[in-house]
Amino acid sequence: MKFLQDYVSREQVERFVVGLPKQTNGLDSENLPRVHAFVKKLGVMFPDIPVEWWDERYTSVMAHQVMLDSGIGRKARQNKALVDEISATIILQGWMERRR
Repeated sequence: MKFLQDYVSREQVERFVVGLPKQTNGLDSENLPRVHAFVKKLGVMFPDIPVEWWDERYTSVMAHQVMLDSGIGRKARQNKALVDEISATIILQGWMERRR
């Protein structure tokens, strides 16, 4: 949250785009309560910035494929933080493409 506070104080933020964790069958994932708690904190800290949800199903699979296609080594592909970073990029890209 400190990072977001600092970022919002320096940059104009129109909205937050948050991945909606669902299982492949469309049911809520076990992570959904944690993400809802995070979004609730966003709403308290930044009441004037809307939050939009984006289906994050398959983004980890897509991130791994991006890593394979780019030639990233096996050890780096096991780095969950890197997978999450690429997945977040895929989520934002999908959201932006939908807006066009």
